[in-house]
This record gives sequence, C-alpha cells and structure tokens, in this order.
Amino acid sequence: MNWLEVAVHVPHEGIDMVSNVFDEMGVGGVVIEDPALISKYIAAEIWDHWEFPPEVLNRPMPLVKGYFPEGPGLEDKLALLQERLAALPLADVPRMETKRVAEEDWATAWMKYYKPVEIGRRLAVKPSWEDYTPPEGRLVLELDPGMAFGCGNHPTTTMCMEFLEEIIKGGETAVDVGTGTGILAITAAKLGAAKVIAVDLDEVAVQVARENVQRNQVQGQVEVLQGNLLDKVTQPVDLVIANIIAKVIIILAPDVRKILKPGGYFIASGIIRFRAEEVREKLQEAGFKVLERKEDGEWVSYLSVLEG
Repeated sequence: MNWLEVAVHVPHEGIDMVSNVFDEMGVGGVVIEDPALISKYIAAEIWDHWEFPPEVLNRPMPLVKGYFPEGPGLEDKLALLQERLAALPLADVPRMETKRVAEEDWATAWMKYYKPVEIGRRLAVKPSWEDYTPPEGRLVLELDPGMAFGCGNHPTTTMCMEFLEEIIKGGETAVDVGTGTGILAITAAKLGAAKVIAVDLDEVAVQVARENVQRNQVQGQVEVLQGNLLDKVTQPVDLVIANIIAKVIIILAPDVRKILKPGGYFIASGIIRFRAEEVREKLQEAGFKVLERKEDGEWVSYLSVLEG
C-alpha cells in the first residue's frame, strides 16, 4: 500500500491543534518535527545535533505530518482537512504540502526523532534500537512502535504515565483502551499492577502491543485483545486508562462507570484544550469526581475517581 504524506507548516502554538485534526480524521500516524523542541533536547545533551539534517534544525516553522492511505475518498479527505485547517484559531491558514510514500518509508518515517526520554520521577522510555543507561531507580520501558501510535514522547502519553506513577500502589487490575503500542499498559504493569487488559481495534496495533509486552517481559500481567473500546471487558477493574480523543471519551464515560469498582480511577487523555470543559462536564454527569487536571500545550488530561 502507498500513502500520502501531508506536511502542514504551522506556528508552534498550532502544533497540538493540527495534531488533533489529524487524530480526529483517523490518519495512519502523526509525526511532529519541531526545531525548537529538538534544539532543547540537544542543549540538554539528551540528543546529538548530528542526528538531524540541517533542513530540520534550521526550519523556521514546525511541521506536523499525517499519513493517509491512497484509495477512494482521498481527495474528499484532503478537502475536509483543508477546511478544518482554515477553521483553526491561527493568524494564518497553515500551508499544506503532499507527497506519496511507500509503505516501508511510512513505517520508519518517525524513527530518527524517537529518542530515549525520562518521564516523571521513576520512568524512562527508550526505543529498542537506542542505547540508554538509566539513573538509579528509573523503570525502563523498551518500545518499538512499528506502525502503531504511542512512543512516550507525546504530551498526552506522558501525562498519563505521570498519573499512573501517582495512583498505582501494587496489585491493581486495569484496562488500557486504545492501547496502540501498549505503552500505558506496560507502564501500569511495571509500576505494579497485577493484571492489565490492553484493547485496540486496530490489528496492527494489537500485534505491535503484544511484541512490546514480550519485549518488556510483562506478558504475565498484560493481556492484549482486539476489540472496540470496552466490549471485551466484563469483570470489575480498579483503573481505566483512555488516551484517545475527546469525543470518544465522552461516549466511553458511561461504560467506564459500569466496569469500574467504586473508588476506582479513570485516566482520560488526548483531549484538545477547547473541548476540555465539555469532557469534564460529561465525566461529572457519568458519576466521576475530577481529582486532577494536567495540561501540556493544547492537550489536557484528567484523573477522576468513581464516587460510590
């Protein structure tokens, strides 16, 4: 299969907005090339400047890239994308460029920007092909995202991981909805959860998640299933994690209530800022008390508890 790469030139304040547009349109992966962020990690001696071509380091504006499979309806999707970009609250309409890429090129397009990163107080994520020596006390997750979403360097993921650090004490049962690479399910297991069900509708994501579970040696704790949201989950659990998008969280909240034990936690992430209050209201309507709100750029995450 061939893919169409759509590269959107956008000011820094529009990165999350454009990423959210791509996510809501169901693109096959998003890549962000932000020269400011790359320079920050180079200055902190986490990344090396020689790993990045000059055209990336010297680019005046970030790029957000999304990938659409070629086929019927592609032109309609591009027209809708242009319409959505024009409606964003930015001074200028983001400029869009396209080029065709082969399957193997798309599958590795993000690899040069995926480096080890430390998250919260106790966690670190490294790609399987990178060397990394963690400081004492850091739990290391080793991932190969393949063609699934979730590498640990996106704010929606890191905020979830920070919440998991706060609430997991050991022995919990959990569900990770829309698991992608399995990163959050693996995080929960490494922090001490006894049983984690990781669910994704996408067959590729399920395969990638299973491989990452094996890679991190948590197969005794994490079960990866192919399914739609919570349709494969029947038993009561202590924790539900959903790093997806606002409109799905709104739909999901009443079903989370049905499987969550009283006093159980619901981590909801992937919420673009302008929909954050709407999500909060729906969580409260479903019987959840919001304990904490995290923000990073235009993204918002909630930690809530089911009131008895």
